[in-house]
Amino acid sequence: MSPNAKGALFALFAFGVFATHDVVVKILGGIYSPFQIVFFSVLLSFPLATVTLMRDAKPGNLLPVHPWWMALRTGAAVVTGVCAFYAFSVLPLAQTYAILFASPLLITILAIPVLGEKVRLRRWLAVLVGLVGVLIVLRPGSTTLNLGHLAAMTSAVGGAVASIVVRKIGADERPVVVLLYPMMVNFVVMACALPFVYQPMPIEHLGMLGIIAAFAWTANRLLIKAYQDGEAAIIAPMQYSQIIWASVFGLMFFDEVIDQPTMIGAGVIIASGLYIVLRESKGGGSENTPVLRTRSRSETGTTPRVSLFMRIAGKTPPRQED
Repeated sequence: MSPNAKGALFALFAFGVFATHDVVVKILGGIYSPFQIVFFSVLLSFPLATVTLMRDAKPGNLLPVHPWWMALRTGAAVVTGVCAFYAFSVLPLAQTYAILFASPLLITILAIPVLGEKVRLRRWLAVLVGLVGVLIVLRPGSTTLNLGHLAAMTSAVGGAVASIVVRKIGADERPVVVLLYPMMVNFVVMACALPFVYQPMPIEHLGMLGIIAAFAWTANRLLIKAYQDGEAAIIAPMQYSQIIWASVFGLMFFDEVIDQPTMIGAGVIIASGLYIVLRESKGGGSENTPVLRTRSRSETGTTPRVSLFMRIAGKTPPRQED
């Protein structure tokens, strides 16, 4: 089997694990506030993150080199996590994924002011087509839009902001700093909100929260293996396989059937995202390749990013940080 084929298989497996993670989030989200779910997810992720932190031998302190950029990234990660967990709780899985898939389109737009990226006509057209796909999914005027739709869109925007900021400052910051701040702030913010939303949890639900942390960690490790084996242009599009998992899991666990507008809109969004990835993978198509170097799902501040794992392990040159 070729390295790219192996990498693609590991990536497909990783995003299958991520989708299973989201099923558990959706089940718990029908009972508990997203603030409570995020709080315990971060709490249970700390032991796993500590293992990663112990491997960071780069000298220095925990003060960020770019504090304002780090504050923006941290805030975006916190908002993204809560909004994503809420969206999964109240919207069909496939619809949530379709909206979150708009994040690469937003990264392409944000790369212009933040990274000085030059976006040419064909990529602009791909972005516009992708945004039309989002409108097809949302169907404004013909369906009632609720807080879940707003949360999913906010999560897509927040994920794009967090990714582009890391692309901007990642080479200058210690991986431990980039990893630790969103998790710590998430923990503190969710702890402050917890007294207002807390509901007692039976042991089996606490176990499900542990599954969320373990699945996120496992999926990240599988993605690392995928990127070590295959090319980014092959691995990155595998994230869209989550719409298949969403269709299967949505039907199996929640009796969800993808309606035609969601299917058409998701197809449009995925096609535009794939075009952007392919354009960035070609020499001269993009100077910074901001989408291609976003190696993990939207930042949620609950688990470490794939790129941070790779940097700490010495698997990625600093200038290739996403």
